Amino acid sequence: MVETTGIHHVTAIGGDPTRNAAFYVETLGLRLVKRTVNHDDTNTYHLYFGDGAGTPGTNITFFPWTDDGRQGEFGAGQTQYTAFSVPEGSLSYWADRLADHEVDAERLELFGEERLRFTDPDGIGLELVAEAAERPGPTWDDSPVPATHQIRGFAGVTLALADPNVTAGVLESIGYGRVAEDDDDGATVTRYDTGADGIGTWVDLVATDAPRGRMGVGTVHHVAFRLADEAEQHAMQETLEAVGMDPTEVIDRKYFTAIYAREPEGVLFEFATMGPGFDADEPVESLGERLALPEWLEDEREAIEAALPDFEPPRPAAASEASADD
Repeated sequence: MVETTGIHHVTAIGGDPTRNAAFYVETLGLRLVKRTVNHDDTNTYHLYFGDGAGTPGTNITFFPWTDDGRQGEFGAGQTQYTAFSVPEGSLSYWADRLADHEVDAERLELFGEERLRFTDPDGIGLELVAEAAERPGPTWDDSPVPATHQIRGFAGVTLALADPNVTAGVLESIGYGRVAEDDDDGATVTRYDTGADGIGTWVDLVATDAPRGRMGVGTVHHVAFRLADEAEQHAMQETLEAVGMDPTEVIDRKYFTAIYAREPEGVLFEFATMGPGFDADEPVESLGERLALPEWLEDEREAIEAALPDFEPPRPAAASEASADD
């Protein structure tokens, strides 16, 4: 039996890629660490945003569909909130920053943790949670957010489900344990945690009467969990099969390998390895500056680039902005 230590990445479906990147880089201060394509649909970008090196546990990734892409509908079997970890004492900074960028945010407390709740430009639910956790990787020197307040990675995710007890059984099989319950505006939220050190260790479950959600712009595509290597992935396949799930074979995603399985309540889970990492095809200093393609797509580069939608990379941060905000 193998267990995960927490979240590896979260992948969502956005709209316009320029708007998407501007929000996550220029507003939230994350680094565009990889600009590649969806390996299963090479007409679509796959953009990764994370810490200074794209450390596992810090990356929110997007398949940005163009403005005529199908709009998603939130419902049962989907991620309701993706929560990022920020240093304790940083929420006032972030409240001011979000207001300055015309992002409406609600301040609340859940499980004894202060947080800000808001949505990105496509309607994806986000939270910033102030917690005592160590940063797993480097800060980003060119971020518009000063290092003392930068997002460290994930805190956790909240899954909305028709029957949370079913998903709870799956989580328990992969290393999560039930630790607490709390009330979120009348809804009972149950927390499951791996108990591991570091970030991205919890998953919150909440019941919803909403019909099954529809995948599209403004929804989360899947939640990925950390595993060390392919040996652990093969062990996880056996674990998932034992609880009635149907995992895929190991798939090479260039920067990690992955297996996928949809849990019974509808959430797509991925289990991704910690390496080889985003510096497999470009140096850390220039991550995300060019379109990176795996070697099996390199011969198609000209056609792929011609088919991709217009994309204006986010502006580099002005050093004066970061120092002024510190």
